[in-house]
Amino acid sequence: MSFAELGLSDKVLTAVTTAGYTTPTPIQAQAIPHVLARRDVLGIAQTGTGKTAAFTLPMLTILENGRARARMPRTLILEPTRELAAQVEENFTRYGVNQKLSVALLIGGVSFGDQDAKITRGVDVLIATPGRLLDHVERGKLLLTGVELLVIDEADRMLDMGFIPDIERVCKLVPFTRQTLFFTATMPPEITRISEQFLHNPVRIEASRPATAATTITQRLIASNGQDFEKRETLRKLLKGATELKNAIVFCNRKRDVATLHKSLQKHGFPAVALHGDMDQYARMAALESFRTGENPILVASDVAARGLDIPAVSHVFNYDVPTHAEDYVHRIGRTGRAGREGASFTIVTRHDEKLVTAIEKLTGQPITWEGPGLDGLPPGEPRDERRGRRDDKRPARGGGRARPERGPRAEVETTPRPIRVERPASDEEAAPRRRRPDADGPTKTKIRGEAAPAAQAAKPERAPEPRSAKPERTSDSRGPRPEPRRRDDDDGPSVKGLGDHVPAFLLRPVRAN
Repeated sequence: MSFAELGLSDKVLTAVTTAGYTTPTPIQAQAIPHVLARRDVLGIAQTGTGKTAAFTLPMLTILENGRARARMPRTLILEPTRELAAQVEENFTRYGVNQKLSVALLIGGVSFGDQDAKITRGVDVLIATPGRLLDHVERGKLLLTGVELLVIDEADRMLDMGFIPDIERVCKLVPFTRQTLFFTATMPPEITRISEQFLHNPVRIEASRPATAATTITQRLIASNGQDFEKRETLRKLLKGATELKNAIVFCNRKRDVATLHKSLQKHGFPAVALHGDMDQYARMAALESFRTGENPILVASDVAARGLDIPAVSHVFNYDVPTHAEDYVHRIGRTGRAGREGASFTIVTRHDEKLVTAIEKLTGQPITWEGPGLDGLPPGEPRDERRGRRDDKRPARGGGRARPERGPRAEVETTPRPIRVERPASDEEAAPRRRRPDADGPTKTKIRGEAAPAAQAAKPERAPEPRSAKPERTSDSRGPRPEPRRRDDDDGPSVKGLGDHVPAFLLRPVRAN
């Protein structure tokens, strides 16, 4: 079957031929006729099978008739990440080169003013992430009442990122009579419920069994100890020993591990660049561009790069961490082996990852081959994760303080009770602060607070001795012992109410009568 048999317009067929495509993929061959027939479509296919073109090409054919209105887009495409939204915009630019269609991209990290200007002029295709789309709607800059076709792409990724409430809200803002295209790689129960709620008598298309990897990908498991430095060393050996390595994506579970691993690879001479969700939009686009051009052939990324990145020439994928969700494994390794090319994926596994690997094999329905002896061949040693929370791993207390005794079965050594120290009350002479005496050669130059100069001190009358209960004044030059702190149970007489004996000066000022 060729693209000419699918019912696409002549302008779209010319653009597809110019791009070098002649035969549609299974998902394209099955979905395009139903989209042109204005039916709702539920498409299930593994990543890298051409799902983007499956809805882009028929949308271009449908949009040839009609006219865009200000602030009311004709079609709406929802994407989970900025990178995937930008990639869909590139597909519309490539296949719509022979048409005069306006396309707007609403993503975070970009000025609201530029996006509002495009929406005001009117757009035929609006590509957006859910958060930024709702921001424009709440500002009153965008109306969704004119949407004729709604596309929800990577629905399972939307679920993982917590966008399902936003998707439900958007579906209530668009007309009830719209056409809905729903594409996903996996079908968890929540996605099934959403599809049944917002699709009307859809055509279910399964180009392949859900949650399966392409047969062109060689999958291997590599055993490693749980220490981070050992895992990084294992990764460096894999990068050096990989055959036909052109470029590679290294996936980590956490953003901070992405930054740490990126610095480690650069330190050891590997040309690497990092990509994670905390980076601003300019840095993310620059990192992807440097990876696409080959300037930095190693991309260390989080799962933000696991969906929708169209880089056909990725030769290897390395899972530095085993993904927590088994579905993410399918999307990660789907970055390689695209468009019928050969690819390879290596996953570093520790003793704590056995359950995760079992879940992945259960989901994909096929075992993954070990490269080397496996976990049984690891040298004996206690992984780092098993030592978390132990007191012997913590640093001693500051100042040589004594650590708290162990509780439970580990507290086997009996500790002798410390003697109770009873301090006697200080006498009047010991409690009184000592004054700094002037030098024998002459009077001191330092004036102590509360003391007068020797010449003026003789003219002043002697002060009455302070009662014992009063707290003596301690100056910066005193050397006497610090008096005991006042306790709450000391009986110093009745408690003072109000201002006591002291009245502020502003209350004693005369009041002028007007």
